[in-house]
Amino acid sequence: MTSVLTMFLMLCFLMGQTLAEFSSNGTDAAQSASDRFRKEGYLELFVAETEWYNDIVLGPLLPKSVCLVIPHILQTWLRNYLAGLLVYFATGGLWCLYIYHWKAPFLFPDGNIPGWEPVLMQIQVSMQAMPMYTALPTLSEYMVEKGWTRCYSQIEQVGWSMHLGHCILYLVIVEVGIYWMHRGLHDIKPLYKILHATHHIYNKQDTLSPFAGLAFHPLDGILQAAPHVVALFLVPMHFFSHELFLFLEGIWTTNIHDCLDGKVWPIMGAAYHTIHHTTYRHNYGHYTIFMDWICGTLRPPSGMGPTGEKGEDTKSK
Repeated sequence: MTSVLTMFLMLCFLMGQTLAEFSSNGTDAAQSASDRFRKEGYLELFVAETEWYNDIVLGPLLPKSVCLVIPHILQTWLRNYLAGLLVYFATGGLWCLYIYHWKAPFLFPDGNIPGWEPVLMQIQVSMQAMPMYTALPTLSEYMVEKGWTRCYSQIEQVGWSMHLGHCILYLVIVEVGIYWMHRGLHDIKPLYKILHATHHIYNKQDTLSPFAGLAFHPLDGILQAAPHVVALFLVPMHFFSHELFLFLEGIWTTNIHDCLDGKVWPIMGAAYHTIHHTTYRHNYGHYTIFMDWICGTLRPPSGMGPTGEKGEDTKSK
């Protein structure tokens, strides 16, 4: 275990050195390109892009004359709100239909399927929080349009290899940030009592469902998504890729609350997250198990060791 951890840390160090070089070069490239294009209305590219997103969502729903009188930032929030509703109900509804009806005898042979009461409660909590949830991406887009972040509009500004390095570094920042934010919401008792306890009333297989993925206190949900926005100030990032990662975030939170035991190492899937909802002190991670592994809070599902090998359930003390 020690040798594996040492090798992992060495790998992280080497990757960090490489990404630092990527980031430094990418920053220079993005900055020089930004300085060059800014004189020609470079920031208008971001505005034009968000206007295009707004038109895709709002265009079929509102007359053009109505859209013209709605301020741009309000259009952006409304688009994010409607898109959030679509992602939540489409992914949650289709996934529930698949696992609870079409595949229920195979996936839930014991019949531990959540009833309508907890599912409707999760939907109610999520709907109350959704207006505030969608204020965060609206704010991030506003900051991008103002040129306050390190976003760039076109991958060609930095090249595909640099863009890939930026995406990896962005996801590392998100992974580390969400781990510590999530753990802090548990370790700092007033925050847990006031904010995070709302989400943890769903603590058994027959109360957890894909619709629990956004059933948070509004401020709790914003805090846990905040690393996505913070990363924009720390690493150069392609604007559309940032938007795509936020979109995938909504799908991911649906997936990890379905209680299905995928056991795909090193992914922090639903099997790990179900343990988190029952022990309250393990598996704080987001996409992967690495932060829990390093910090000693990992508890693998039964029959899987900490590095993915078959073995007995390992419990962190």
